Parts: sequence; structure tokens; C-alpha cells
Amino acid sequence: MTPTTFATAIRARDPLVGYWSVLDSPVSTERIARLGYDYVALDAQHGLIDYAGVLASLTAIDTKGSTAVGLVRVEANDPMPIGKALDAGAAGVIVPLIDTAQDAAAAVAAVRYPPLGKRSYGPMRSALRIGPDPADAHAQTVVLAMIETAEGLKNVEGICATDGVDGVYIGPSDLRIALGGASSTDPRVADEFEAALVTVREAAAAAGIAAGIHNADGASAAKRLTEGFTYVTVASDLVHLEQVAYGHLTAVRATGRVR
Repeated sequence: MTPTTFATAIRARDPLVGYWSVLDSPVSTERIARLGYDYVALDAQHGLIDYAGVLASLTAIDTKGSTAVGLVRVEANDPMPIGKALDAGAAGVIVPLIDTAQDAAAAVAAVRYPPLGKRSYGPMRSALRIGPDPADAHAQTVVLAMIETAEGLKNVEGICATDGVDGVYIGPSDLRIALGGASSTDPRVADEFEAALVTVREAAAAAGIAAGIHNADGASAAKRLTEGFTYVTVASDLVHLEQVAYGHLTAVRATGRVR
């Protein structure tokens, strides 16, 4: 997968599967990038990754044998973190807390060079494989807008119709809370949550753009693909490390020889 093939696939609404990384651990990210995922998304908003970590992890994702491109969930809908992520070599950005079409347009403007946007030119690392001419960079870089608030859900049709938005991406934890959930997994708002997913999927399909969603595991991701989502992410390295370590510990304890 290259930035060009990834951008083409997203825009064609081809099925894609990615992995979510919150750890500042380029060596483990490098291994994940070789497993067959189409993309690895680095979480610079809630993850434990600073700019140096993003740069190192994007470099690691481009390792020999990698099947994935690197995306970055930036910390805010702001030209500075968006530009830095792209300059570091991200094939696209996932922009959080998009509430309106105006927010979506601002995200697009931060990704595109003038006259289409306001990105400052300085592709320090990205020039090695994305662009570097503005027109080529535009063709090879995607903009994914997060739908995770009540306002974003209300305005999803306008967000999806915003010129330059390549896809929307549901943040299920925030969206469930926004719908009245007492927690990020509150089952009491399950019906409202599932209805919201349909609303987002249908709005994206009507606009001809990709619809993605964050998932706790592969089985959930597979289910969402069958429902009509076009790209799905499995999360995350920190959670899976804990789960696997606990599973091994449980297996040893089952012998009864250790407490």
C-alpha cells in the first residue's frame, strides 16, 4: 500500500482495515505495519505519542515489508498539528471533533496548499514519498473527519458534502456519551447509537465518500464492514498488549501451581 493506492482506495470506498496505535514504540509499530493492515493510525490526540514519536513511528511504518500507510489522528482541528503530521510523512489525517461543515472545510484547508487551502510548504520528510508538488500531494493525501458529537451527528450531511473531505470516521466512545450514555460503553443507549451509525453511513454513501469506524476487536470490525462501513480500525496496541499478557498469565494460573 502506497499513499497513492491508499487515497485511491479510500475515495473509491473500497474495504480497508487498519490498526490503532497509542504507544510511542516505533519498533512494535514497525512489526504491526508488516502484518497486512492497510493503514496504521497513530493517536496524537489521546495516545502517548508526541511529535518525535509520530515522526519515528511514521518512519517505522514505511519499513521494508510494510503493507500499511501511516495516518495520524491529530490533536485538534488546527493548521499547526495537521501540517506537522503531514510534513512528517502521514498519508492522511483523522481530524477530531468536527461539528459543522465549516469545521470540515477548515480541516481540508489545513491539508491543502494554496490556492485550495492554507497549508504552509515545508514537507521535511513527506517529500520523500508524497508529492512534493502541491497537486501531487493533494492527490495522495486524505482528510478524514471525525463524527463524535451530537452536533456533528446533526450536521453529518453537510460535513459529508464538504468539498475535499474524503471520509468520515466515527469515534464510538465520544458518540455514545454524546447520545446520553453514562460511559463509553453504556448499553442503555445501544439503540440510539446503532441508529446514529446508520445515519452516518447513509450520509457518507449519499455524498460518495468513505465511512469508517473505530472498533475494539477484529470481530466487531468485520461486523461493521458487513453493515456497509468502508474502512474499519482495530484498536489498540496498549489494550491488546494487556489482553495478551493477561491471557498468558491466566493460562499459567490454570495449572494451580501459582497463585
